Amino acid sequence: MEDRIIINFENADISHDGNPVLDDVNLKINAGDFVYIIGRVGSGKTSLIRAINGEIPVKKAAVAQAVGFDLKTLKSKSVHLLRRKLGIVFQDFKLLTDRNVFENFAFILRATDWKDKKKIKDRINEVLESVELKDKILKMPHQLSGGEQQRIAIARALLNNPALLLADEPTGNLDPETSDKIMAILFELNSKLGITIIMATHNYQLLKKYPAQVYKCEKGKITEYDDTKEIDFEYFEY
Repeated sequence: MEDRIIINFENADISHDGNPVLDDVNLKINAGDFVYIIGRVGSGKTSLIRAINGEIPVKKAAVAQAVGFDLKTLKSKSVHLLRRKLGIVFQDFKLLTDRNVFENFAFILRATDWKDKKKIKDRINEVLESVELKDKILKMPHQLSGGEQQRIAIARALLNNPALLLADEPTGNLDPETSDKIMAILFELNSKLGITIIMATHNYQLLKKYPAQVYKCEKGKITEYDDTKEIDFEYFEY
């Protein structure tokens, strides 16, 4: 059904700093989907995510829509409204290193017009509980392991109840065991809360353990795999 489509690109061209990255992108993602974007470095995975979150303008497309926003006509002054419907998780966490977990989260909530102190505290505790880290609320980022920092980053991305979670290489700096824990959390958020997740990754072993819909960026194109068994994983290892 049309009202379930959360991402819709038709014949879209995506460029970065004036350089073509992906052309003729056709991509439909429904609410509640879990989608992997795979491909080699420089193939366009991150550019696609940046286009979805309004960081890269989409100037040429028949259709370019994300969480109800028309990306073709999106004004720079309205990008913050788009991002309030998104949660973003980065490879390098991007936590504010000069403040503790609570203050990191409160900063985000206050910046998105939360004013009631009790509601702010309750929401922070709620998202930390979802990643099983309520006991880390007063810790500074440097006091946390890499896996804990990424779980904190996921919790931060959930603060404003996003319709869509964008995860750009969320396991890229983590060991296999910790990566597995992060994937378990993401899949639980998807299955239990129904959050749509788009994840760019180089870790193709995770696709085998956590199968989902897969799109590949290659040679300026993006194509869908009907079955992960079709993927030549060795081709992507480098």
